Order: sequence, then structure tokens, then C-alpha cells
Amino acid sequence: MEIDPVTLAILKGRFEQIADEMDATLFRSAFNPIIAEAHDASHGLYDAENGDTLVQGKSGLPIFVGVMAFAVKAVIKKAAAQGGVNEGDVWIFNDPYDGGTHLSDFRLVKPVFRDGEVFCYLASVGHWHDVGGNVPGNYNPAATECFQEGILIPPVKLYDRGQFRQDVVDILSSNSRQPMSLYGDLNGQINAMDLGEKRLNALLDEYGVQTARYALAALKARAATMMRTKIAGLPSGTYSAEDWLDNDGIDDVPLKIALDMTIDGDKMILDFTRSSPACQGPVNISRATTIAACYVALKHIFGDVPANAGVLEPVTFRIDEGSLLSVKAPKPVGGYTETILRLIDVMFQTITQVAPEDAMACAYGTINALSLAGHRANGARWVMFSFFGGGHGAHGKGDGLNHGNAPISTATIPPLEILEAAYPVRFTKWALREDSGGAGRYRGGLGAIYEIALLEANADVFLFGERGKVAPRGIVGGGDAATNRFVYEQADGEHTPPMVSKMVGIHITRGQKLRLETPGGGGYGNALDRPPEAVLADVTLGYVSAEVASDSYGVVIAADGTLDAGATAALRKERAA
Repeated sequence: MEIDPVTLAILKGRFEQIADEMDATLFRSAFNPIIAEAHDASHGLYDAENGDTLVQGKSGLPIFVGVMAFAVKAVIKKAAAQGGVNEGDVWIFNDPYDGGTHLSDFRLVKPVFRDGEVFCYLASVGHWHDVGGNVPGNYNPAATECFQEGILIPPVKLYDRGQFRQDVVDILSSNSRQPMSLYGDLNGQINAMDLGEKRLNALLDEYGVQTARYALAALKARAATMMRTKIAGLPSGTYSAEDWLDNDGIDDVPLKIALDMTIDGDKMILDFTRSSPACQGPVNISRATTIAACYVALKHIFGDVPANAGVLEPVTFRIDEGSLLSVKAPKPVGGYTETILRLIDVMFQTITQVAPEDAMACAYGTINALSLAGHRANGARWVMFSFFGGGHGAHGKGDGLNHGNAPISTATIPPLEILEAAYPVRFTKWALREDSGGAGRYRGGLGAIYEIALLEANADVFLFGERGKVAPRGIVGGGDAATNRFVYEQADGEHTPPMVSKMVGIHITRGQKLRLETPGGGGYGNALDRPPEAVLADVTLGYVSAEVASDSYGVVIAADGTLDAGATAALRKERAA
């Protein structure tokens, strides 16, 4: 069957619009600010036979879209073992070993039938506010098994031939500290799936099943062809990089993420076998999550390749089953975000060696998952969970983004007004962090400073972060960024966590503050090549101090805040010698 380019482009847009509308429906109806405001959710369309990604929305998290292919595969396998999938079925689960990520992320998978056959699967995933476990909000840096992170639900039917399973919802609600939030998020996902099915059926009524199937196959083939062309344009050879996690929250020992990337014609091998073995703490991840993180990194590097399973067709993965990048239950995986950020970092560092013009320096490399929990004066339980931003890496065309979101996703940092309205806290500072971006011809983006004061009588605090010891790296001669720093007040003064970036059981009282100073992004190129006028502008804006301007950039700022051109020329000549 042939399809003309105009019709293919129209169908591509229509399919993407379905996923986008599903995203928007959930964002507007969720009870939980992490979904409603931060957009920590995603939707997509998946292949009826093998679960491969067909289409993803533009607003949802790319990391979710990648792992959801494995989630759909798990549902296909489970349904086959139970006699097949039926019209009206909807599956729900959060098993991180059979569909990726961690226990907070609940997935719904729904088959769409046409003429008695499954045309494709719709899938929805959202980060629920609380799913049990030892730590409110579920980011438990001290977990040594998944049972300490929350309730684990394998693929089960939420709807069985159209009949709603209230017993399943009762089990979920009874295991959450925030059952109303759970109820609202679940119904938002159900409504998003219903709308997706309605929109898809309208498209199939208009264009026909065969035309739609051919369009999806053509889009996948186009992505694979473009990806092979991109790879073939790189010089063949093996290129390596390694980076480190601070620790696993249990043992204060750094953990290595190592990549050997082989380019062989139009094929790519991503070999992670030199990475650290599985650890006690919750920075392990599943194989599905590792592959999905690489998918996200490749989409960053080759941004014009269509986003579907074709991206990975020319890519082979080598991942040891015994490594922290491919674990099975009950190894804890709650801090998966920190590990996949490091995976993206080593992908960027490796591609720099073959295509520096397409690469970017490391971003801030941690979501700084922060939970505060306590009881209000009336006895009501409250749980605040949020993540925070930092600087992005510079690249060959410009400076890194100041105070951006993590490159694993399009999730946004929740507005302070929403957090203050929902929880008994006040942000006393929300500002860019001076000197946090790596120096370079192009400067790394700046991290941020967040200072939070408690308004209730008592609260317990939990932090799950990274980049407290090993800074985000610059590339092509660029400088590293500032490391992560967390400070909390107690009656005897300020403290920092013994493991720098992770801690449980911090107790604070009314008026005491927490302060996050997040990393910036790495720099790109020699800092002595940055125009002095650009450095002066950075100093004027408060991005760079006069001291760093001199020490890192060789630029002298006079006492009146103007550029001392003569002293700058002399200093740069001396540094270059």
C-alpha cells in the first residue's frame, strides 16, 4: 500500500494530537500538584503485537514513553497467559521491574479494538503522590528493598470487560497516606484514556484501519532510516566515558556508570558492562529503564528523528544482569531518576568525542527529591513532595539554560505559589545561584537556591539527591559546574547530611529552614575564548562574581563595575602562555 506524503504528515499530526490531548486531560484533572503543575505524567500509542512505541505526546515525560513500551509488553504477556485481552479491559500496575521506573509511577494500559481485533494500546502513566512505604512521598534514600519504598502492584485488571474493579482501588487507597489524591489522579488517567479511545476511533472512522496502520509503520521505518543515517555520519570506532553517583544512600562509596559506545557503519553498540554492580541502596534501575534513558539521550542528540521505536532499531545494548543498571525485585529502585540522569551524562560525554557540535555539557544531574510531612493543628496529615531545578549544560551554539528542568523529561518545577497554597511552608528564597555554571567559551546554566521555612509545629524531612561530590562536567575544555548542597536548621544551628546528598529522618520545628543550592551545568570550550563583554554582562546580571571572572575567564572587572580592557588583555596573555 502507498501513502502520499501529505496524508502521512496529516496522520502523524493527528496521532500526536491524540497523545497531547490525553496529556492535557490528565494535567487539568489530577489532584496531585506533581501531575497537575509539574506534568510528571505521559501518554502514548503502542503496537498491538509487540508493544513498541508508535506515538508519544509532546508534553509528557519522554522517559515514561520509553519505558511504557516495556509496560505494554508486560500486559500483552500477562493477557496471553490468561487467555487473551478483551474489549473493555484496562490494566493497572506499578511494577518497576516489569515496565520501568519506580513504585510512584502508576500505569494504565488499554487495548483499542476495531472489527474484533486490537488496533493498538493506549497507555497512561502518572507519578502518584504517595503509595505507602517508609517515607512519605516514596523517595526513600535508606531503602534496601522495594518493600520499604511502597506497595508493588503487578499487572491486574482495573476494568474487566468494561466492569470496574472497585476492590483493586480499595487496596490502592488503603495503602496511601493521601487516598483522595490517589483517587483524583486515577480518575484523571481513566478519563484521559477514554478521550484517547474516542479520538482514535474518530480518526479510524475517517481514514480507515489499513491506512492508519500503514502510516504508523511508515513513521517507524522513517525513524529507523534517519537514525541509521545519523549513525553512519559518525566516524567508526569505540568511544568511552564514565561518571559517578555520590553513593547509594547506604554505603558512602561512589558508584560508576561507564559507557563504551561503538560506531560500526550505520549501527551503534551501547556497552555498559563496566558499570558498578547492583548496590544495597535505591539507585539501582531495571534494564527497561536503562534502555529508555538511552532513548531519551539519543533524542536529545538527534532531535529531528521522529520519536518512536524506530530510534532504537540500529542500537544494540550490552548490560550486565548483575549491574545496578539491570536489577530484579526486591532490589530497591526508588531513586531511579538520579541514575538515569547519569546515564544521559555519559551519553553526552561519549558523543562529544565523535560529534562535539551535536553534544552538550552535563546538566545539573539531580532532581533533588524533597519530602516534608507532618500533621496540621487539626490532626490532618500533610505530605509535600517536590523536585527542583538546576542549570543545563552549555553547547556548541550557546550558553546553558539557567534553572531548567531535568533533561530526562519535560516536567516543570512546581510554582512556589502552588506549593505554599497546598502545604504549610513558605519559600523565603527562590533565586539563581551565582557562580554555579561551569566556565567556558559558552557558560553553563546556573543552578538555583531554594530556602523553605516550616509554618506548622513539626515536620519530618527526607532528601534524595545527587551531584553532591562529583560535579556536572564541562566538555571540549569547558569547566565543571558547582556541586549540590543541602543545609537544614535545627536548634543547635545549621547541618548538612553526612552522605552529602541523601538523608532520612530530619526533624524540624516551626520557623526552621531548609536550603537547597542546586548545581549548574557544565561549560563548553575554553573560558579564555569567551568575549570579555559577555563576561561583563554575566557579572552585571549576578551570574558570575568578579572573582570568578578573573580566576576562570581572565577578565578584570574594575571597582566601578566596568571592564578593564588593558588588565584583561594582559591577564589572558599570561594565562594562555
